[in-house]
Amino acid sequence: REYLDNHPISANLLGLIFHLDGKQLQDHYKNHLSDFHDWGQKAHAEYWTVFPENLGEHLSIDETSFSNGELYTIVSSKAAKGKKGTIVATIRGTKTEDIIQTLKRIPLRLRNKVKEVTMDMAPNMAKAIRTCFQHARRVIDRFHVQKLAYDAVQELRIKYRWQVLDDESRNIAESRKKGLTYHPEILPNGDTVKQLLARSRYLLFKHPSKWAEGQKQRAELLFYRFPLLKKAYDLGISLGDVYNKSKSKEGAFTKLGLWHNQVENSGIPSFESVARSIAAHHPSILHYFDNKSTNASAESLNAKLKAFRSIFRGVRDIKFFLYRVMKLYA
Repeated sequence: REYLDNHPISANLLGLIFHLDGKQLQDHYKNHLSDFHDWGQKAHAEYWTVFPENLGEHLSIDETSFSNGELYTIVSSKAAKGKKGTIVATIRGTKTEDIIQTLKRIPLRLRNKVKEVTMDMAPNMAKAIRTCFQHARRVIDRFHVQKLAYDAVQELRIKYRWQVLDDESRNIAESRKKGLTYHPEILPNGDTVKQLLARSRYLLFKHPSKWAEGQKQRAELLFYRFPLLKKAYDLGISLGDVYNKSKSKEGAFTKLGLWHNQVENSGIPSFESVARSIAAHHPSILHYFDNKSTNASAESLNAKLKAFRSIFRGVRDIKFFLYRVMKLYA
């Protein structure tokens, strides 16, 4: 019982280790060894759980999926560093009203002690935090902001790839009509243009200083043929530099203003959407530069929960799964 209470391992796997019937061991742990049936939050665990004693001054809020794409909102304490005492609350779904209703089960005097909450750009979470933790500074995670820029670059790459695929299909059809064999253009690195766009996906996520030699050659060919993609990539790198090179909130504000000017001059619609989104959330984005706080702890907890779920090979009994999760992290 003690081992299963404190380790993210399935009874089936433990059964294999000790040459026991895993199914029988799991049932025995669930129904006899554990206090699952006496768990005070069992009746409502599928919908919400709260652990007021785990509330700290610095929180994260994020969403994750336990089974069949069913989303849960998780509020976690950074002070626990992903160990026992990490989970403050879980809420089934992402509705603002449900999040607020659950978090208000925590006494107001405790909620008023929260100083900072890191989050993504989801408006439902922003409203919930604003309502429930009125003294807390809301910080939008830098990696969610940068991901918007990466997605904008990839959107342009994919657009070009579809254009090249269409051109290739037309050229193949025309060659067949003429009784000829179609031969695609081969670039100096051995790629076709279609392959160039497909194989450039990962290099567009990296800073040029981290490119391998093959990626440097591929980037040179890519940007020569698609100069607008080079402009989009540079905008993404510039946004990252705002975070990496700014030493104060004021300096970051100035750099973001200059970056917005670059976006306006670029004429790239997807980046104009990114710029508008950043402008709409810029106070919470700039709060990052106070303490350099991110949502990394929440992402780490999500990774642990997904790994635990994979050990179970899916979640069939959501209440018992949540009980195990709470034993480990709440």
